[in-house]
Amino acid sequence: MALIDRNQFIENFQYFDKEIVFEIIEIFINEYPDRMKSITESIANVDYDNIKFHCHSIKGVIANFVAPEVEQQARELEMMGSGKNVTGIDELFSRFKVSTVALIEELKEIQQEYK
Repeated sequence: MALIDRNQFIENFQYFDKEIVFEIIEIFINEYPDRMKSITESIANVDYDNIKFHCHSIKGVIANFVAPEVEQQARELEMMGSGKNVTGIDELFSRFKVSTVALIEELKEIQQEYK
């Protein structure tokens, strides 16, 4: 099942040069390991402010790619940090990691269309 709403993605990026869309995807893919490491460390340290910050940041990028399910998971993680309640965060973060890996695979496919 596709995570990205391709029609909306195309509409959102229709006025961008192909090279720019390619680069936007490339930047996300390259920054992904560091972003996930920051979230992982924030969760391990029960650092509410950084959970909120890093999840909010990645949520914004994911929103640009029109992947509502993955965006919602990031939002829930962000709200856990904001609400200072990490009950169930490990399970949610595990699902988020699986979803974001699948998102990256979809983005790589889309990226080839913008080469």
